[in-house]
Order: sequence, then structure tokens, then C-alpha cells
Amino acid sequence: MTDITIIGTGNMARGLASRALAGGKSVQLLAHSDKAKAESIAAELGGQVSAGTVGDAITGSIVVPAVYFDASKDVIAQYGDALNDKVYVDITNPIDFSTFEGLTVPAGSSAAEELQKATGAKVVKAFNTTFAATLTDGQVAGQQLDVLVAGDDDAAVRAVADFAKAGGLTPIVVGPLRRAQQLEQAGFLNILLSANDQLPQFQWNSALRFQPAT
Repeated sequence: MTDITIIGTGNMARGLASRALAGGKSVQLLAHSDKAKAESIAAELGGQVSAGTVGDAITGSIVVPAVYFDASKDVIAQYGDALNDKVYVDITNPIDFSTFEGLTVPAGSSAAEELQKATGAKVVKAFNTTFAATLTDGQVAGQQLDVLVAGDDDAAVRAVADFAKAGGLTPIVVGPLRRAQQLEQAGFLNILLSANDQLPQFQWNSALRFQPAT
């Protein structure tokens, strides 16, 4: 068994695995088809990382598909009951990439809430407001990253918050899963800043930071 299963081999998967390993967690890294890529990342990262492909049995109690929203739905469909009672971390921002004018989920809902309808896993929203490069470093401009967390299951939320804290990040629990609606809009805004060529200072290197008064 491992602590965390990460599905995907892109930059977000690498960043999440980096934070997991920094927190002393063991990681199962599953590639969509190219096991060699997962093995290469595992070798590069070092630590307790096993590599495989989607379809292999999930060994982590926390499952983080580091993929787009539509691919997340495919993960849930493929694994079905094997996800029951797992902690499923939804990191997606369901952006309409054809227009960049909004999100693709129904009004009054979120990607996390739509995924919860389709699975017996305990869905928690987190990491959708953090970029891959900042996760790899664990900070921006010397400041720890804030990880905004939303979910309906207290134990699942606590597990994700503990994962973030162990990895050197600052978890902030913002409320129930319906708060994912606001988190996804915030993630969308952050992406819009970095995707705007007229704002060269924002190039996937920024982060949302909530600093309490002292």
C-alpha cells in the first residue's frame, strides 16, 4: 500500500508528487499509457515512488487525478467501485477552452460536485488554485503556498489538509464541497492572468495568498 496515488505524468502530477515526497509520503504514479514516462519521473524524484499505468489497482488511500475534468470523469468510470471510500482530490478547473469565457459545468454546480455524483469516493476540492511550477518549489517569493480545501467529509478534508501541511504548504479549509464553485472561479481567474500575453508578470508563477492579520 502507498499513501497517495497520483494519476497522470504531466507537470501537475510531478508537482504534487514532489510535495508528497517532501512530506514523507509514499506515492503510486500511474501513467495513462506510457509506463516508461512514469518510471522516468519516479527515478528523477527519488524516494518512495512506484510507477504503473491506469488500470492497475489503486494502492493509495488518497487518489489525485492530475488530469483535466473530462479525463477525471473517465477515471471514475474506469475504476468504479474500486474508488469507494477513497479520498478523491479534484484539482480541476473545468474551463471552456474554446472560448475562455467561463466554466463548462452547470450553473450552481462545480466539477467537484459533478464528480461526487458519479462516485462513491469522498471527493475533496484542493490544489486547483496552485500552479505546477509553484508546487514543485512549494513556495512563491519565499512564501508558502496556500492550499484551499473544500469537502463534505470531515475525515477526508483532514487527510488532504494533512497531506498539504506535511508537504510544506498552508492548508485553508474553506467549507463544504459546494464552496468548490468559488474555488473554481478563483482558479479560472488565476489562469486568465497567466494566459494573458499583455500581463507578462503573470506567467504561471503566481499564487493566491491569504495572510491573516497579526
